Amino acid sequence: MEMDEGMKHMQQAFIECETDAEHLLLARNQLVENDKLRNGNREALTALRKIARTTKSSVPSPFEKIMEELSGADSRPLVKEICPTCGDHDPKEHTWIMLPGSDIFARMPFHAVHTILEKDQERLDYNTKTLQSYVKEKSFALSERGALADKINPGILKSLVTLKDEHK
Repeated sequence: MEMDEGMKHMQQAFIECETDAEHLLLARNQLVENDKLRNGNREALTALRKIARTTKSSVPSPFEKIMEELSGADSRPLVKEICPTCGDHDPKEHTWIMLPGSDIFARMPFHAVHTILEKDQERLDYNTKTLQSYVKEKSFALSERGALADKINPGILKSLVTLKDEHK
């Protein structure tokens, strides 16, 4: 049987809507996973700061910045640079870390551990912002199909997205 143009157009609209909805749900699930990882990193960084007795707002003093500007590029530093996270804590003291994206524990210097976690946190923050933009874009694309959404109950639309093909 040959489908008329109206049915083909409606079928294509269903396919596009279902694809966008699947991408939206996948992005939202990825956002949840990113948030779990970000919270874990945040907790680990807080624990490291407690060990070192520093805070997230620990910053080098203005004196250090002035001394940095006074010292030339070819001269040795006039003052010892202090990491805002390590503080007075020995940066070479070894600490255990579970490497990001794996189930491997490693014993590494304190400074390296918090540096890895901070870089990972920055990457996760960037990925989260990217995913949030994507979710917003897909949500807008789905809402733009207002004529289709008005004709289809949101519950039916959700069931269409979650349908699974079963081979007989």
